[in-house]
Amino acid sequence: MRFLTFNHAGKESWGVITNEGVIDLGNLLGSSLLEVLQQDRLDAMKKLANGLEVDYKAEDVEFLPPISNPGKIACVGVNYANRNAEYKDGSEAPKFPSLFIRTPDSFTGHDKPLIRPPESDKLDYEGEIVIIIGKEGRRIAEEDAYDHIAGITIMNEGTLRDWVRHAKFNVTQGKNFIHSGAMGPWMVTADEFTPEQFENMRVTTRVNGEVRQDDTTASMMFPFKYIISYFSKFFHLKPGDVIATGTPNGAGARFEPPRYLVPGDVVEIDVEGVGTLVNGVKDEVL
Repeated sequence: MRFLTFNHAGKESWGVITNEGVIDLGNLLGSSLLEVLQQDRLDAMKKLANGLEVDYKAEDVEFLPPISNPGKIACVGVNYANRNAEYKDGSEAPKFPSLFIRTPDSFTGHDKPLIRPPESDKLDYEGEIVIIIGKEGRRIAEEDAYDHIAGITIMNEGTLRDWVRHAKFNVTQGKNFIHSGAMGPWMVTADEFTPEQFENMRVTTRVNGEVRQDDTTASMMFPFKYIISYFSKFFHLKPGDVIATGTPNGAGARFEPPRYLVPGDVVEIDVEGVGTLVNGVKDEVL
């Protein structure tokens, strides 16, 4: 089932999206999708939605990131084996995943523009598969990791390439400009996927219709279950936490010359079994 967070008539809500439209569970029950996960009510909400009619057409709502204020947005860097080779620095494959944190307001929703700030013209795209945690845990065994997934969504992990090099040991600055990335359109619940699908899920990024990235999770150096287990050694993973699992090769910075995003571009990111996240690009209005 597909759960989403959205605005309608100036009011934030949440619910389920079907082929017919949006079921507004927030108007019926209050609360938020994050609170539903925290209270372990996702299964109950799926049963409830099955008996309800749609309230709005999809085109009449404004899509927001599925989890509007997650406790953590943890991002894995350089996770696809061929992306490590793409750096052409002669380094061996890493033994452990790279990690950085993003803030909620660095993301916008589906069908809304990525914002290019005046500080940089090097806004780049990164198509990623995102895990949303549904069950809390510490030191989670890999064989139990999938039990902790509430669902899957999509991220454009937009990056200001020059700003990730402002400091020696971190990339935080270039990863956190306001609305430089996007998340959505919705969360597809984990029961829609098998372990085999988690381990061979395709992500494809197109810019203005041209395929730039195309790979599957089978190429990951650190698969979903390893990431959850590893992160839970130092994080207390909690319902609603967001984990971005890395991007395949083909980001704009890796072309010669680089192909950064400019106003008017349209980025589409497909994830198998989830859907398509679409965003334009605009300059920040000062």
